[in-house]
Amino acid sequence: MFPGRTKRQKEQQRNEHKKEKEARKEERKKEKEARGPGTDGVDPDIAHIVPGPQPKLEE
Repeated sequence: MFPGRTKRQKEQQRNEHKKEKEARKEERKKEKEARGPGTDGVDPDIAHIVPGPQPKLEE
């Protein structure tokens, strides 16, 4: 009956979702910074990756 009211409600929900998403993003960023690099100063996600051709698997 009131199209402006429903539009405002949708906008509010959208903005609320955006704020929650930003808060989660900031939290993940802080956790990542707190975790820091591995004990040897290398990022643990890429610590065991070897660039270049990979060795053949022995059968």
